[in-house]
Amino acid sequence: MEKSYKNLYHNQLLQLALLCFLVIITGCSSSKYIPENEYLLQKVEIHADVKGFDVSSVAPYIRQKANSKWFSLFKIPLATYSMSGKDSTKWINRTLKNMGEAPVIFDSVQACLSVDDLRNALKNMGYMHATVDLKTKVKGRKITAAYVLHPGNPFYIDNVRYDIQDSGVATVLSNYFSQLQKKHAKSHVLIKGSPFTVSKLEGERKLITEILLDSGYYKFHKDFIKFDADTSVNNTDVDVTVHLLKFRANNDSPEISHPRYIIGKINYSTDNGKLHLTRNVLDNATILKEGKRYSYSDLEETYRNFGRLSAVRYTSIQFREEPNTTSLDCDIQLNTNNPSTIAFQPEGTNTAGDLGAAMSLTYQNRNIFHGSELFSAEVRGAFEAITGLEGYRDENFMEWSAETKLQFPRLLVPFASRSLLRRSTAISELSLSWDMQNRPEFHRRVFSTAWRYRWSSPDSHINYRLDIPDLNYVYMPWISETFKKNYLDNADNRNAILRYNYEDLFIMKLGFGLTYNNGIDALRFNVETAGNFLNALSSSMKFHTNSSGRHTLFGIAYAQYAKLDFDYTRLLTFDAHNSLALHADFGIAYPYGNSDILPFEKRYFSGGANSVRGWSVRELGPGSFKGKDGRIDFINQTGDMKLDLNAEYRTFLFWKFNGAIFVDAGNIWTLRDYPDQPGGQFKWGSFLKQIAVAYGLGLRLNFNYFILRFDMGMKAINPAYSDSNEHYAIIHPDFSRDFTFHFAVGLPF
Repeated sequence: MEKSYKNLYHNQLLQLALLCFLVIITGCSSSKYIPENEYLLQKVEIHADVKGFDVSSVAPYIRQKANSKWFSLFKIPLATYSMSGKDSTKWINRTLKNMGEAPVIFDSVQACLSVDDLRNALKNMGYMHATVDLKTKVKGRKITAAYVLHPGNPFYIDNVRYDIQDSGVATVLSNYFSQLQKKHAKSHVLIKGSPFTVSKLEGERKLITEILLDSGYYKFHKDFIKFDADTSVNNTDVDVTVHLLKFRANNDSPEISHPRYIIGKINYSTDNGKLHLTRNVLDNATILKEGKRYSYSDLEETYRNFGRLSAVRYTSIQFREEPNTTSLDCDIQLNTNNPSTIAFQPEGTNTAGDLGAAMSLTYQNRNIFHGSELFSAEVRGAFEAITGLEGYRDENFMEWSAETKLQFPRLLVPFASRSLLRRSTAISELSLSWDMQNRPEFHRRVFSTAWRYRWSSPDSHINYRLDIPDLNYVYMPWISETFKKNYLDNADNRNAILRYNYEDLFIMKLGFGLTYNNGIDALRFNVETAGNFLNALSSSMKFHTNSSGRHTLFGIAYAQYAKLDFDYTRLLTFDAHNSLALHADFGIAYPYGNSDILPFEKRYFSGGANSVRGWSVRELGPGSFKGKDGRIDFINQTGDMKLDLNAEYRTFLFWKFNGAIFVDAGNIWTLRDYPDQPGGQFKWGSFLKQIAVAYGLGLRLNFNYFILRFDMGMKAINPAYSDSNEHYAIIHPDFSRDFTFHFAVGLPF
């Protein structure tokens, strides 16, 4: 009881101190830095007299913004600056000014220019008769600027006419749009009934330019396209005429038909004068072909193909026009990378207080077979002194691993056509690895090999991955008698999940993955299955069955399961300093056939820096299950299904520091009812009550190339509770019980 009162007292004291700090710092006057007869720009507002108009779309056109706010609430940077004195020789004053933000003084000239910019923006959006008013409200030494928009009625396109003075260009465009109509595809950007906007005009100009540049018109550019717009009085309909002018080399040159070019000779050269790539690799990377019409899309794809070659640092492509012809010679210059590199990396480790060290040595060759193949070989060794274990002959952990990878910058499949190989952006990869772990409790060996394809779609921000197949062999050559006696063979501790993960096992999987990221939405999808091929062989070849009833290959059981993962993040940006990240992560895996339990590497866990941050890693779940023995319950605190829901408000603080407020929710569950995980099975009627909730604050040190993250999480709702106080921790907080600190590199999602 005394401890509870002390914790409550400390929590209340901390909250009071924080409140006092906010009151003091936000109450600091900034008037001493406001010149006489000038005003602090307190707030900027945008209003529209048209219901439903999105005022945020024109907010970037306002030149002066008010001082930034932490979490869109507190002007802490301004208050910090205001706490400084005017004597710049004192380090404290310089420090506070550098950490803070100078007051924004209202500038009437900038405000008038903002009015003009807003008016022009509205006209570009199709509101041709738009007006903008500026209203100010002064209170003391502060001013609020309100921009009132009067868009009026938008204008719409009525008729569209094309005036093409070059017959060759007219034929190319006519054929192109006719083909689109046959495919029932979208043709022109300018269509009857669409809004009359600058973006629509630019879209039509861009479309026509791209068509002609891909049709051999090397010298065509958008300035050859002009627009005329005709409106009538008291009418919002616009008649648009698109003019395509003839070619003129300069203002003094006569108008002629646009020249249409073909590719002449293609020449390759390097920075050191020697080509280290085979001719076949160069030809496959070059989409531009001799005798073929010039195409800007082919040029871009050629750049992308060479950019994918690990042996090439950068590429320069130049064209030379043959005199008095329409032939373009193509010069491709390649700047190559150093083919071989060696890297050494030492590490320090800390696992639950056990200190250790690790080191790795990596060799890379970016052009091992002169086809820009990337070969890498890595050797890693680790040592850790393990304490607190009794009854074991050795209390050290040692690990040695070796991994080799060979990447081919092309699609390697049998019977593939040359055209397919040339157009494909896939990378083929073969990997082999061997891992040797010696612990006091057991010795573990893992052999892995995989064949993968990776390719991308640059225009749609999508990347793909295909594993066919991925084979893992887990071998347990030795398990200590002490570990067997206390955990594996103990009649009072018969844990099926624990025992399953200390047996020899084959995992042969097929997998497909997809990722999408456009800077606002990020999506990750992955699906994999394991054991189906081996199970088919088992049925036809009558594999041996072990004592547990599982089919074996060479006396070793194989895993059989299906797994699906879906991860989605959306970033809502309010201004340059404030944003909201929403995240959802769902995964489900089901063992079947030859498996009743998922392999440990494929099971889900909850808690940690990238999950529900009120719990440490592998500390939450499954369901309402509450772990008791931390030495082995990390196995029990895994599941077959996972759900994470996160919301994180991010704000810029000062210098390299960013802050965050977050709320996390989620848990894991098992799909089967395991006796060793009571309350862990997913059930529709109870899973909502088993959702854990946490909240907290984060501090991030952003160095652009990497982010150091410090998150402080508190439990809010704990599904694995002993009493009501622990269940609803948000009402009955206990810092020693509910607080968890996380350190990580990178953002959580």
